[in-house]
Formats: sequence, structure tokens, C-alpha cells
Amino acid sequence: MKELDIAEVAQLANVAPSALRFYEKKGLIYPTGRNGLRRQYSADVLNRLALIALGQTAGFTLDNIAAMFDRQGRLTLEPQRLLSRADEIDQTIRELKKVSEGLRHVAGCTAPNHMQCPQFLKLLGRVKTASSEGAR
Repeated sequence: MKELDIAEVAQLANVAPSALRFYEKKGLIYPTGRNGLRRQYSADVLNRLALIALGQTAGFTLDNIAAMFDRQGRLTLEPQRLLSRADEIDQTIRELKKVSEGLRHVAGCTAPNHMQCPQFLKLLGRVKTASSEGAR
């Protein structure tokens, strides 16, 4: 398997070398050795970095992501935890969609005062409901 040095990994994964060193300290990635002073990684580190990026985008912390690997570095996912996070993301999407509708309405509304526009007030009620549901 091809070895990549830290600069190559950083460039290919679009991740700063300092982030790679931090991920290493967190136990998320492991170098295979060194070439002089430069860390070397196997090419499959790129897949792991893509998985880390996906996990962060999904809202998982680096500690959460690290816990998804066993002692041998194999991925061990908990389906219920993933489904729960997916449900949270879906709820956020619904709430943001309502906010988007409100913004689009205000941008095109011809009412002289938005606070007297029935459609806008209806949209405000939706947004208020969506945010108050999240506070429960």
C-alpha cells in the first residue's frame, strides 16, 4: 500500500497538517512511521479523514467519532445513535425550511407593514412553534 507523507495527506484531504496532528492525538488516525521528520500515513487514512469530516458535518464531536472505533481501529457503529442523529437533522431541516419560507415571503410581500400581513403572521406562528418545540 502506498505511503503518503503528512503534506500529501493534508493536500489530498484538504485538512491542515496541524489538524492531522490533532486527530492523531485524539486517536482518530495513526501514522505508519516517519520519513525523516515527516509523518507517513497509509493511503487508507484518506477514507478515515472523509469519515471524520462526515461525522463532524452530522454534528458529532471528535470524541463521539473516536468512540465509533474499536481498539483495533475498526468502525463500530451504533445504528440507533445514527438514526437518532438523522432524526435531529431532519427536524432542523424542517425548521430551516420554515425560516426560508418566511424570508422569501418578506422579500416579496407588498404589505405596507409585515406585522399586519396575515401570511407573514401565519409564518411567524410556524417559526415560533418550531423553535418552542426545540426548547422542550
